[in-house]
Amino acid sequence: MNNSLPTSAKPVGPAGTASSRVFDHLRRDLVGGRFVAGEKLAINALKDRYQVGLSPLREALNRLAAYGLLVQENQRGFRVPKLSRDELDDIAQMRLEMEGMALERAVANGDSLWEADLLAAAHRLKRADISLDKGEEWEHLHTQFHRTLVAPCGSVWLLRFIEQLHDQFDRYRRLGPKMPTIRQELDEQHHQLVELALQRDAKAARELMDDHIHKSYEVALKRYQDHV
Repeated sequence: MNNSLPTSAKPVGPAGTASSRVFDHLRRDLVGGRFVAGEKLAINALKDRYQVGLSPLREALNRLAAYGLLVQENQRGFRVPKLSRDELDDIAQMRLEMEGMALERAVANGDSLWEADLLAAAHRLKRADISLDKGEEWEHLHTQFHRTLVAPCGSVWLLRFIEQLHDQFDRYRRLGPKMPTIRQELDEQHHQLVELALQRDAKAARELMDDHIHKSYEVALKRYQDHV
């Protein structure tokens, strides 16, 4: 199954390449909290920061607005979305419903190649848990693990919605310093999820995923409350 975005959604050619590059960099920076919630983005400063021309930059900004990581204001440019408790609660609830469904489907549909990919993703994440300081490389491996876990769910749209929810959720989760005690428990749950998925125990896997999301929500809520 091809889980990539439709070709029409991806810019092509030299300008498209620049647009895709700045889209990826800006997306990472927005999710990682490099910009303040509610901040208006200065176009000239973005051009200098990402070393990109005006046309591909605007294309990337429009894509990010459509994706939900920016707010486009009529004739007034782009602004970073504000944060709110109601939004965080909504995101967490949607994660519970969509990721739980996707995981049950993945456990039912996954083949031996998925099992191998899942074990590999879990191994890379476990090594990172030990050797890295939970920086950008760890975040990348963490995202790859969660993507792999639900990859064979059979719905491209479900996977897209889940990825978008993860990005929005991480705007809250990554607001503040790490919380080692809860993080260690969450790391352990990653490996428990793999074991249950390989045992094809969809019910237990979903229950654990629900608990995993609830614990992640507690981290995100604490950071949001400290932030406001």
